[in-house]
Amino acid sequence: MGDLIIKNIAQLVTMRGPNRLRQGEEMRDVEILENGYVVVKDDKIIAVGTGDVYKNYLENHTAVVDATGLVMTPGLVDSHTHLVHAGSREHELTMKLEGYSYLDILKAGGGILNTVQKTRKASFTELYDKAKKSLDIMLSYGTTTVEAKSGYGLDVDTEVKQLEVAKKLNDTHPVDIVSTFMGAHAYPSDYKDNHEAFIETVIDMMPYIKEHGLAEFCDVFCERDVFSYEESLYLLEKAKEYGFMLKIHADEMDSIGAVDIACMLGCVSADHLVETKEEDFEKLAKYHIVANLLPATSFNLNKGYAKARKMIEAGCGIALSTDYNPGSSPTENIQLVMQLAGLKLKMTPKEILTAVTINGACALNREKEIGSIEVGKKADFVLFDVPNIDYLIYHFGINHVKDVYKNGKLVVHNQRVCYKEE
Repeated sequence: MGDLIIKNIAQLVTMRGPNRLRQGEEMRDVEILENGYVVVKDDKIIAVGTGDVYKNYLENHTAVVDATGLVMTPGLVDSHTHLVHAGSREHELTMKLEGYSYLDILKAGGGILNTVQKTRKASFTELYDKAKKSLDIMLSYGTTTVEAKSGYGLDVDTEVKQLEVAKKLNDTHPVDIVSTFMGAHAYPSDYKDNHEAFIETVIDMMPYIKEHGLAEFCDVFCERDVFSYEESLYLLEKAKEYGFMLKIHADEMDSIGAVDIACMLGCVSADHLVETKEEDFEKLAKYHIVANLLPATSFNLNKGYAKARKMIEAGCGIALSTDYNPGSSPTENIQLVMQLAGLKLKMTPKEILTAVTINGACALNREKEIGSIEVGKKADFVLFDVPNIDYLIYHFGINHVKDVYKNGKLVVHNQRVCYKEE
């Protein structure tokens, strides 16, 4: 019998299917049930269907919610963020408008290094409170699972501090957090002429972080003037030896071989892919690597967008994420990312929903737990006040969420976060 029943759902987007990366044309193979229902027991889904069969699960204590006129999707997955950091970088906006590039700002001591200075000085509580505020915003837009990278410490104490903040938030906040160690995010100013020493410093952090359960993944910023092909390969090889699953920042500004590293080492995802060569699309598809695209970053930097249509035609499986960070993508709004994917990446609504649900779950190795509305998975789902999924992408720039459920509990109602503090 059920604890919670959602009935009369106008469009129930289940995403049922294989618990693996949906690639190419599969991204459009989306089950949408009309007049649907979902039954929840404890924190899991125990029944999904149409009509009034839900009545078989009614008990005296069962809470029943009427979703007439609403669209339900699985909880949205934001699989690439830099959640934990201090400060902001609005003072760099004028530089961007005057034509300074992302790497120009970094070379001038701004960008990542600016945030590093602030994050090193911030207390655990300051970082926790700022990240919690962002998580609440993400939750209000329908995000129920996020990835959170370190990388604004570039020293042992601060990298660990960032990851410990994320771990505590995972314990205390409704949103689930999957952590990634990204000590190789940039070269700190005191190591700019001694790359080898810093690389060894990053590697020396890995055993402690792994042993204390602070991160499941390791990521590297493989890019011209940041970490070279050889440096990135070496770092990720070491991370794999220590038992981390792998990700890679790939081809954001230049293509220097990051996709080959991803294929060689079995990265779970390659992220950005703005400048990826078309011949590399088939490699990503062949090795079932999640192509994690970040259109809000392109939008904010006034740069080109990843070639999503050609990727899909080549058989790639795409995820979409905010890349929330204080410099290149200061937004927690995954709905905006979805709308940019339609307008700028030319992805269809079904492809977009696949990208922010089951494929996002695959990018975090969570596809057996979340990413679809089906029996046995976590009861994470969103009710949108829209008539259909096309409208969700068509009517851009606002929040369409009515309610969000996490583990079967109502955590957002009428766009207002309503979970109780633990």
